[in-house]
Amino acid sequence: MGAPFEVFEATGPETPVVVEIPHAGLDLPAPFLELLVAPARAMGRDADLHVDALYEDAPAEGATVLVCRMSRYAVDVNRAETDVDGEVVEGARADVALHHGLVWRTTSEGEAALSRKLTRTELEERLELIWRPYHRMLAKLVEQKRARFGVAVVLAAHSMPSVERSSRDKPRDVPPRPRADVVPGTRGRRSAAPSLIDAVEEHAVARVWSVRHDDPYAGGFTTQHYGRPAEGVHVVQVELARRLYLDEATLRPGSEFAGVRAWCRELVGKLGALGTTVPVLARP
Repeated sequence: MGAPFEVFEATGPETPVVVEIPHAGLDLPAPFLELLVAPARAMGRDADLHVDALYEDAPAEGATVLVCRMSRYAVDVNRAETDVDGEVVEGARADVALHHGLVWRTTSEGEAALSRKLTRTELEERLELIWRPYHRMLAKLVEQKRARFGVAVVLAAHSMPSVERSSRDKPRDVPPRPRADVVPGTRGRRSAAPSLIDAVEEHAVARVWSVRHDDPYAGGFTTQHYGRPAEGVHVVQVELARRLYLDEATLRPGSEFAGVRAWCRELVGKLGALGTTVPVLARP
């Protein structure tokens, strides 16, 4: 198996920005196919399809881009190593129930994803082949930016279904709520400087897009682990509703794809310019 990720270096004047794209990949190494029972359509719908293409111009804006090429059905690199579902791995803590943890137990539509539990050895293989190399690279890129600029700005690029998932707790006659166009996830505005968080919102509002902070996604492992503004590392997770750029039935790019791609490029440029003005805050 080759590298589970690709790195695209800046081609324009370099900025402090790293664009991290953890869920656009569809690759699934042969050793992991044995246990997979999730349907092919789920692999596509549960990936952030085409998000890597939306940010294809980021290097021209001075950003470094990290793209995971592995499907989240192999291992989810936006989860912690400890996010292990007791029903997914033999010997894991029985009180931990995560349908969508480090290795997904079900699809987002509730279908079974695995034919049996993984052994500890099988989980370790996934961590060694994918998760650990990916995060070693992300940590390296962050430190390189911080060494050069004093700060690093990580734009964790994601997409989301345009309406909320069905819930067992909600009456069947209540229609699913549409999601905002853009959801900046910053764990309650704790993972990045206010100016960077506000810049994402302002950039969306200028396009007449709706914004809802941290709802339904406040940021995953990357946001929680790397977002340390007091140490000069700022992380904003940016979720785009798929209706903006994707035909969610066919999973093909929609008619507005080029415009959303231009919006993403401009966002990267704005964060890059702002990043050089963000001070390294003193520890409390």
